[in-house]
Amino acid sequence: MAQGLALVWQAAPGWTIAWALLLLAQGGIPVAQVYLVRTVVNGLAGALRGLDAAGLVAVVWLPAVLLGVLVLAGMVLASLVSLVHTAQAEQLQDHVHGLIHRQALALDLAFYDRPESYDLLHRARVDALSQPIALLESLGALGQSSLTLAGVAVLLVVYTPWLPLMLLGSALPGLWVVARYTRRENKWRTRNTANERRTRYLDWMLTDRGSAAEMRLFALGDYHQSAFQRLRAHLRQGRLTLATSKMKSELAAGAIAWLGGLAGMGWMLLRVVQGLAQLGDLVLCYQAFQQGQGLLRSLLGSAGQIYRSALFLDNLFQFLSLTPSIASSGLLSPGACAQKNGITSADSGISFLRDGVSFEGVTFRYPGSERAALADFSLHLPPDTVTAIVGHNGAGKSTLIKLLCRLYDPQEGQVLLDGRDLRALDPTALRRQVAVLFQEPVRYHATAAENIGMGDLAALVDGGCIREAARAAGSDEIIDRLPRGYETMLGKWFGGTDLSVGEWQRIALARAFLRDAAIIVLDEPTSAMDSWAETDWLGRFRDLAAGRTALMITHRFTTAMHADVIHVMRDGRILESGSHAELVAAGGHYAESWRAQMRESSPV
Repeated sequence: MAQGLALVWQAAPGWTIAWALLLLAQGGIPVAQVYLVRTVVNGLAGALRGLDAAGLVAVVWLPAVLLGVLVLAGMVLASLVSLVHTAQAEQLQDHVHGLIHRQALALDLAFYDRPESYDLLHRARVDALSQPIALLESLGALGQSSLTLAGVAVLLVVYTPWLPLMLLGSALPGLWVVARYTRRENKWRTRNTANERRTRYLDWMLTDRGSAAEMRLFALGDYHQSAFQRLRAHLRQGRLTLATSKMKSELAAGAIAWLGGLAGMGWMLLRVVQGLAQLGDLVLCYQAFQQGQGLLRSLLGSAGQIYRSALFLDNLFQFLSLTPSIASSGLLSPGACAQKNGITSADSGISFLRDGVSFEGVTFRYPGSERAALADFSLHLPPDTVTAIVGHNGAGKSTLIKLLCRLYDPQEGQVLLDGRDLRALDPTALRRQVAVLFQEPVRYHATAAENIGMGDLAALVDGGCIREAARAAGSDEIIDRLPRGYETMLGKWFGGTDLSVGEWQRIALARAFLRDAAIIVLDEPTSAMDSWAETDWLGRFRDLAAGRTALMITHRFTTAMHADVIHVMRDGRILESGSHAELVAAGGHYAESWRAQMRESSPV
C-alpha cells in the first residue's frame, strides 16, 4: 500500500493535501449532528415536563440553527470533495499512463516474446485504469469513516466502555469476509488472465476492419463469436460463483452485526425505563449504532478495496520494476535534414562507415526457443556496397536486422560496427545511424507527411525534407493524387484515405529514406510492388545507397540481382556468396532457384 500512496502523492501532491483536509472536515459533521440532535431531543423532553415556551426556545434554538448550518456545510464540502477528487483522479491517471508507456518503450523486444509478459502487461494496463483511483477513493472513505467512527465511539463510551467495543466487535466477521473474498478474487483473476486476453482478441477480430474481409469471405464470424461466448460464459460463471459465496458470507456477518446493535439498544432502553437515562440518550444511542453500523460497513468496504488495490497494484509495480538488459541513454542525434533547419547536437550528422558491419561467430536463440535462429554465423557487410540476402522463410534473414539494430544481443559471438562491438555502443545512438524498412511496416493513422516524418521526427519542421524522401522512394506521385496531398489523413480510423498494400510500402520506404543514416536495411522492400514499380524504385535506390552500407533481404531474385554482393542463407548459415552472374554461373542453389523463378514468370 505504501507504493500506492507514494504513487498518488507523486502524481498530485497539491490536490491530495486539499482532498485530505476536506475529508477531515467532512468526517466531523456526522458526529456533531448526533450530539446536537441529542441536545434538541432533551430540550423537547424538558418541555414535556413543564418548561415554558421561552425556556424551550432558549434551550433549542442554537442547536437547531447549528444543525441547519451543518447540513449546508455538508453539501458544500461534498461538492468541493467531488471537484478536488476529479482533478486528482485525472492527474493520477495521466501519471500512471506515463509510467506504463515509458516502461513499455524502455523494455527489450525480448519482453514481447514471452506469453507471461503479455499476461503481466494486461493486468498492469487494466489496473492502471482503475486501481490507483480505487485506492484513492478507498483511502478517503477509510479516513473519513474512521474519524466519524472515533467520534461516535467517544459519544458511546460516556455511558459504558463496552458499548463501542460491542459496536466494533460486531464488525469483525465482515472484515474476515472482505479479506477472504479479495484473496480469492485475486487468485481467480491471475489464473484467468490469459482467458481475459483471449476474449479481447476475439472481440477485436470480430470488429476490426483488418479482419473484416476474411470473416465474411470464409464465414468465420460464427466460429469466432462462439469461441468468444464460450470464454465469456466461463468467466461469467467464475465471477458469479465468487459473488454467490461472498453474498452468503456477507449475510451471516450482517446478522451478527444486527444482533450486536440490537443488544446495545436493548441495554439503553432498559436504562431509560429505569430512569437512569433520558429520551435524548436513547435517540443518541440509536443514531450512534445506526451510523456506526453504516460507517463500519463503509470502513470494511474501504479496507477491502484497499487490500484489493494493493494486491492488484502489485502487478503494476511488478511491471514497472522490470529492468531492460539493453540500456539506452535516450540521446537522439538528428540527421542532416534536421541539422539544415538548425536542429543540432554535439553528436549530430551521419558518418559513413570505414570497415562496415561484421557478424562474427554469432549464435542466437529467441527467448523460449531451443532452436538457434543463427548458429556460429559470420558475415561481412562492406561499406559503400549493396548487399542482398536471399533464402527460404525461417532461414534467419530477418534476425540479422534485429541483431544489427541491437533489438537483441546474441548469446555467442559479436556484431561489429567499424570493428567495435555493438554492446559497447549506446543503442539509441546506434539506431540513429540505421534506416530500416521492416517486412511489415507500421501504418500510422496520421497525415502522409507525418507518416514519412516518423522516420526522423526532427525533420517534421521541414516539408522539403519529407518531399525529398518521398521522391527518393517513389511515393511522391501517390501523395500528389491524395485529396490534400501531404496533409491527407491516411487510414480509416480517423476518417482518412486508405492506400493499397504497395502504396503503404512506398510510404514506409520514404520514412526509412528520410533518416540520413550510414546503414540502410530493407526487408522485402519490393514485395508489394509490380514489376514496373520495382524497376523504377531500384534505379532510385542505387543513387540513394551511394556511400552507405546497404542490406536488402528479399525473396525476389529480380531485386537481388541489382545488389553488388548476394548471400544465400539456409538454416542460419551462408550457403553461397557472389554477384548475380557469378552465382548463376556456379550452378548451385541460387542458380536453381533463379531458373525456377524465371520459368514461373515466363509465358508458356
